[in-house]
Amino acid sequence: MTRTTWTVLLLIGIGLMFDAMDQGMVSGVIAAIGDDWDLSKYELGWLTSAGVIGMIVGAAISGELCDRMGRRTVILCTLLIYSAGSFLCGIATEYWMLMVFRFLTGFGLGGELPAAITLASEISPLRSRGRNVVLVESFWAWGWLAASLVAFLLIPSHGWRVAFFAGAVPALFAAILRFKVPESPRYLELNGRREEAERIVGVFERAAGVEPVADDTPAEKAEKRPWYVEFKGLWGRENIRSTAVLWVIWFGINFGYYGFVLWTPTLLIDRGFDITKSFGYTVIMCLAQLPGYFSAAYLIERMGRKPTLIMFFLGTAAAAWFFGHADSDTSILAAGCVLYFFALGAWGSIYSYTPEVYPTDVRGSGSGWASAFGRVGAFIAPFVVPVLYNAYGTEQGFALVFSVLAAAFAVVAIVIAVFGKETMGSSLRDSTK
Repeated sequence: MTRTTWTVLLLIGIGLMFDAMDQGMVSGVIAAIGDDWDLSKYELGWLTSAGVIGMIVGAAISGELCDRMGRRTVILCTLLIYSAGSFLCGIATEYWMLMVFRFLTGFGLGGELPAAITLASEISPLRSRGRNVVLVESFWAWGWLAASLVAFLLIPSHGWRVAFFAGAVPALFAAILRFKVPESPRYLELNGRREEAERIVGVFERAAGVEPVADDTPAEKAEKRPWYVEFKGLWGRENIRSTAVLWVIWFGINFGYYGFVLWTPTLLIDRGFDITKSFGYTVIMCLAQLPGYFSAAYLIERMGRKPTLIMFFLGTAAAAWFFGHADSDTSILAAGCVLYFFALGAWGSIYSYTPEVYPTDVRGSGSGWASAFGRVGAFIAPFVVPVLYNAYGTEQGFALVFSVLAAAFAVVAIVIAVFGKETMGSSLRDSTK
């Protein structure tokens, strides 16, 4: 793969890294805001879910816009929205203000992710497409690690507002870098912009030492269809199985993942950890995310998409159960590291798998709607967790929470095994026609 391709993937990854800083800091910020403003777990749950609602709306809208305006345009706009929202969170003085700004931040974040991963998939060569997308997604782990360090080093001494400011500034820098990211040639070709597509492809070909070949075939512009027609197409005969499986996968991992990452620091504090120790343990657990991503990047091009997904989801389910039943500091830390390892390996595999099952004309909307439906699980989880936790007290409640989350991961693994299809080695389709 050429240096040019790596550069583009790197720039896409940088944007994801700073997006992840926001999500990573929320878990630490929630605990600090709860102490500072004397908020109940119910109020904290709504504060968390405000961002998730924004992600649902952002993912659904940006998925449609991806197929109409282009991947690159959506990436740039949503990244700037996210940055503005994060900054405004830092200056919020009222609970309702923070709710509104968390929605805005979530809108930008939820909108960027499907567009970024779709673009990364479309510019990658077939033989390394799955690996490349997982490696781009691995920047999420770097962002989460940076967020954990900010929470550990800055929040206890400087307060929670500095965390939002730290997340906003680098995102603006990433937006500037994104102007060097080209539009997807597949999108341009499908929308009758052949000259632009050939120019971009030529850059990649020359970087690979291949002389570009001109194509004089008249460009055919894809018919612009209303959004509801595209949505209906996701449930048509050719796509219904893929759509149903993806929606289950995305819902399950969002419910399980956000159920534990957003509440883990707070639940650990309830178990007797002070806030600094809770953040410190979270930092160590986050370190396990990187080998999880790298393992998925290696296995996904050797074992295939389905076996890799099944393995990581079953591993996440087992680790979640053991984490919930851990009875010492050492076992909590060990199980937590394994949990983060498998969970982020599953995330990377999902992002590689999702764009591959759809043709170009609905790839953005298909990925966006799957992500949006998944965020419903992320919305529900922050409310379900405190209900389960408070039902039986600290020890039993902790075990019950993670047993339910483990069951969610296990169900996803079963659905993939029974209904999922393998996409390794398959070329990306341009149309459902």
